[in-house]
Amino acid sequence: MAGSRLEKVGTIYSRTTGLIRSGAINWADRPLWYDVYEAFPPKEEPRFDRPAPNMTLKKIFYEEDKLRAMFHRNNKHLGSSNMFNNKYKSLTQKFIEAYRKLESENPEYTEEGLYKRAIEMLRRDKEVDNRSEEEVISLSEAFREATGNRSKEKPQIDLSTIFKE
Repeated sequence: MAGSRLEKVGTIYSRTTGLIRSGAINWADRPLWYDVYEAFPPKEEPRFDRPAPNMTLKKIFYEEDKLRAMFHRNNKHLGSSNMFNNKYKSLTQKFIEAYRKLESENPEYTEEGLYKRAIEMLRRDKEVDNRSEEEVISLSEAFREATGNRSKEKPQIDLSTIFKE
């Protein structure tokens, strides 16, 4: 049973239950979802051959999704952002705020004009951020120089003294 990886043999729940019953998996080592699945089983068994439900999906686009798409389409070189760090705003959030601010101040501008001006605002802000980053770099270099003499010295170790009886 454990050698099979086909979803057609059974559901993941039935395969995991089989592994637990056979002793291949200890009860203490069961997956986190196993207890939740047992407490709240689905109405219909999740099998591969079950037909998809005939439902209409809701469109869940927000107003700023269009701005995000436009920003990321034109700026593909952007790196990833840390979603768990709420201390700093992402570049996309800063762009949307700048765009909204310009839009409220100048409603006569076109989308393209607002986009260009928002990008210019971000670049100006980034120059200010880069200056503070340069200060941090220069401080770290000064610290490295101050402690550099100690880190460059290599300790003198004699292996014969270590292995003496």
